[in-house]
Amino acid sequence: MQHDHSVAAVPEAVDASTHSTGSGQAGSATGHDHHDHASTGSATGHDHHAGHDHGDHSHHDPAQFRRKFWLSLVLTIPTLVFSTGLQDILGLDGPRFPGSQFIPAVFAITIFFYGGLVFIRGGIQELRSRQPGMMTLISLAIVVALVYSFAVLLGFPGMDFWWELATLITIMLLGHWVEMSAIMGAQNALGELAKLIPDEADLKHGDHVMTVPVASLSVGDLVLVRPGAAVPVDGEVTEGASDVNESLLTGESNAVSKQQGAGVIAGSINGSGALTVRVTKTGDDTAIAGVMKLVADAQASKSGAQVLADRAAALLFYVAVAAAVITLVAWTLISPDDPAFVIERVVTVLIIACPHALGLAIPLVAQLSTAIGARKGLLIRSRAALEDARNIQVVLFDKTGTLTEGKQGVATVLAVGGASSGDILSLAAAVEASSEHPIARAIVTAAQSLTVPRAEEFESLAGRGASALVDGRRITVASQRVVIERGLMLDPDLVLAKKEAAGRGSTVVFVFDETTVLGLIALADVIRPESAEAVAELQKSGVRVAMLTGDSREVGNWVAARLGITEVFAEVLPGQKAGVVAELQKDGTRVAMVGDGVNDAPALAQADVGIAIGAGTDVAIESAGIVLASSDPRGVLAAFRLSRATYRKMQQNLWWGAGYNVVGIPLAAGALFFAGILLSPAVGAIFMSVSTIVVALNAQLLRRVKL
Repeated sequence: MQHDHSVAAVPEAVDASTHSTGSGQAGSATGHDHHDHASTGSATGHDHHAGHDHGDHSHHDPAQFRRKFWLSLVLTIPTLVFSTGLQDILGLDGPRFPGSQFIPAVFAITIFFYGGLVFIRGGIQELRSRQPGMMTLISLAIVVALVYSFAVLLGFPGMDFWWELATLITIMLLGHWVEMSAIMGAQNALGELAKLIPDEADLKHGDHVMTVPVASLSVGDLVLVRPGAAVPVDGEVTEGASDVNESLLTGESNAVSKQQGAGVIAGSINGSGALTVRVTKTGDDTAIAGVMKLVADAQASKSGAQVLADRAAALLFYVAVAAAVITLVAWTLISPDDPAFVIERVVTVLIIACPHALGLAIPLVAQLSTAIGARKGLLIRSRAALEDARNIQVVLFDKTGTLTEGKQGVATVLAVGGASSGDILSLAAAVEASSEHPIARAIVTAAQSLTVPRAEEFESLAGRGASALVDGRRITVASQRVVIERGLMLDPDLVLAKKEAAGRGSTVVFVFDETTVLGLIALADVIRPESAEAVAELQKSGVRVAMLTGDSREVGNWVAARLGITEVFAEVLPGQKAGVVAELQKDGTRVAMVGDGVNDAPALAQADVGIAIGAGTDVAIESAGIVLASSDPRGVLAAFRLSRATYRKMQQNLWWGAGYNVVGIPLAAGALFFAGILLSPAVGAIFMSVSTIVVALNAQLLRRVKL
């Protein structure tokens, strides 16, 4: 099946801006200039015009946070050693000498400006966009600690917080480093796709071959793909034969045989044969560029769980501020003579309230799920579609091109008069060897494992069949009308077989010589070998499976019976398919429509989840939320498994992130002070950072899911 795989310009492959607790759609296709690049490798060069999320991390580099963390940690050590407040709390007599009281202040202030300004800038950005969140809360905490400690240094009664300011920023840098490393790890899976495209190609000019940059190739150029080399562009094989590994797009490890006329995908790996390929797509039009765009768009989109996390993070800011104010007022009334303790409680509330884990909970899982899906041939266009897939109750398959291959193949061969079915097929293949008709191609393909004799004096019968001399006999492969015109008698077994095949919607041709009908060949739309397993596995998992087809009820029932499907909608016109989906949804049933995207767009859009299958290199199917790059319908079940695993991780992370804050804020405020339980700012910072790390590590476990 040939596909047009034109796609829009590809967004930056390794931009981390899609991680945020905001509502901006960084990475969205609408946020980019569309340039004409000659190479997929240039896909990473697009201008970013997308709006920045509050708390945007697009300019954050894990290496930057690693450097800031280690240097801040080094500076924190003398801050702790010389902190009189910490020494008093621990009951220690630390090193003291004239002027040593200023050492913690100097180092803490250095840490504030070196490691803390990144959080201040993030908080300012959030406030400017009127979307306060985690960065605002971090900024509040460290600014309050800085201002209060300065006041103490200048004579205000109380205990300074230089050591807590230093440890808070250092721990926050550690959490941010872990977070950004995890996010960039997910993004790098997308960036690796661009690296699969070679920088150079062997361009053919007649008998000469020259090495040129891939960026300089144009549609129509001929390139030589040597054995073991990566295919540089999307194209069509004009010479040679080889097995090509297309797992980068399809997720299937088995190599695909390529001969003259077959399409090849940029980035796929050639096998042992040399291929000459005519360029059909370059740069942003290639299939790999389309995959990158789909994955990036999906990573920029938001699911219901993400929206919930965004709202929770925004709400938490107001909760934290309100809790801090209440804490300030309450403890001022309870302990008016201990302002240091009051401020300590306020600072602790602000530290505990930082929703870093909550903000990371959903974006990281979503990033990982889209990257994992892409590697398995599941292209997630919409996070919401992936999230909804776990609740699907009915899968409605379109028949042609989805459960079947959408092309004719030999279904039945019947021989009479002592000949074998192999004899009939090889004779027919000999006659049809020179024909390009679809029926002829199907017969020749079916006879590939047989010894096919050489034919001579080929003659086309004007749309009714063909004939040729085979081993001295004039053999004809044609319709029943030609048999009748020749006045030949049909064996009763052939008459019965013809009737049964016609009832299944099969096309029947007869094979005969000048005096005798030797047998018949019935051709039908070939059922994909994986379809039966896909249907059985879906049914085993508790999902209803139905089939939709525009063919006759007899054809539909025959295919359905082969696959174990009992619910069939037959003789449905393309414009009526969406209506069938709506009918299934009428009682609230959640329906997934699976089609090849050609005439199924309205039905795919109507379904709760639209899944385009058999897309091959046609990855720009706008009506589907999920695109299966391969033609294997078993990918539908894989999508459901990924959906369930993804949602499970999102729920776990949400409960951990939100639960931590719900429990921590009252403890920080001193609600259990009279029971002897009091949370210090430093311990609050440690718990907050641990929460972030736990969420990051839990998300990484998604990589272990078996699809």
